[in-house]
Amino acid sequence: MQRFYLLLFSIILLSSFSLLSEIDNVVSAIKNGNTGQIAKSFDDKVQLTMPDNSNSYNKTQAESVLKSFFSTHAVINFVVIHKGGNDGSEYCIGTLQTKNGTYRTTIFMKQKGNLEVLQELKFESQ
Repeated sequence: MQRFYLLLFSIILLSSFSLLSEIDNVVSAIKNGNTGQIAKSFDDKVQLTMPDNSNSYNKTQAESVLKSFFSTHAVINFVVIHKGGNDGSEYCIGTLQTKNGTYRTTIFMKQKGNLEVLQELKFESQ
């Protein structure tokens, strides 16, 4: 009987720790300027909007463009303003503060099979 209660307690304890959603992983990666971590969430095609260009890229190209952006715009802070979602999609709007300016940032993710993938990432000058 003690084993049963120990097992039940363990299940309750483990289920109380919520795992980060994929969008939370992307937010964390943006806060750290970690393009490799962000790229892990990319869909096959990613729409990137930067202050000087906007285009659709494959995963490799998108990672390169994002790496270039973060190399010239070192991250100071990222603050989430709003998060939401419905019907298999999630979005996040935040403010990215870099050494070269502040950017309104929009993250859009969509459920694709059993994965949540990043389809669009915007950095718009404020």
